[in-house]
Amino acid sequence: MPAPERIPPGGVTVLDLLAKGELTVRGQVREASNAVLLCTVAYEGETADCVYKPVAGERPLWDFPDGTLAQRELAAYEISEATGWGLVPPTVLRDGPYGEGMVQLWIEADAGAELLGLVERDEPDEGWKAVGLAQVAEDRTALLVHADDPALRRLAVLDAVINNGDRKGGHLLPAPDGRLYGIDHGVTFHVEDKLRTLLWGWAGEALPDEAAGALAALDAGLAPGASLATRLAELLTAAEIDALRARVTRLRTTGRHPEPSGQWPAIPWPPV
Repeated sequence: MPAPERIPPGGVTVLDLLAKGELTVRGQVREASNAVLLCTVAYEGETADCVYKPVAGERPLWDFPDGTLAQRELAAYEISEATGWGLVPPTVLRDGPYGEGMVQLWIEADAGAELLGLVERDEPDEGWKAVGLAQVAEDRTALLVHADDPALRRLAVLDAVINNGDRKGGHLLPAPDGRLYGIDHGVTFHVEDKLRTLLWGWAGEALPDEAAGALAALDAGLAPGASLATRLAELLTAAEIDALRARVTRLRTTGRHPEPSGQWPAIPWPPV
């Protein structure tokens, strides 16, 4: 499988492979709430595993327009690339065996990586950040923690930008090469505050220095007529893009990670 940042020897880019290759459905991820199909994609001698989420397999949501989750997944990839952080696997929108859908490079996660945990203490160990108390038994709670990891922190910034309403533990993919990816970005870009995440450990803290450059790049890319704004206009509504610009401006102005609003459940359910 080609690495996301590598151009295969034949000169076919990963995005070309995903967008132009022949999709062969091999199976279905049964645990997913929407149709998620595991496929192989082949093009000009190159092959890779990928995920295909057809629009026809999306379940309607009460707070999002029907048939828009695939576009939101691609929009999240566009934003990730604009930051320069590469946190979302290569993603395209294309026709497939079951109609138009999102196709994304499959990332094999490192099962041994530890990003989340439960500890029966009042404070997390060094190198970990506290999220909050979790009920682990009828009469017992534990402290939910996540790693104090720079890549995880970048993902927390990205989630604040895209207004991710569903950052669960299972959506974190630490790759064997040390890179971190986030997946499942269909519930994003709402005009109202929908941020629900397990990555609240930095809430209220000053943003890291590297976030300033990433947010400045987004600000420039989102200017009317800029290339990023033009691409997003094909995926999101004008109101959603205005709300996106406002979130970037707010993050740059405050210079801090957002805190739970109190108007929406702060942690997704189930959390993993």
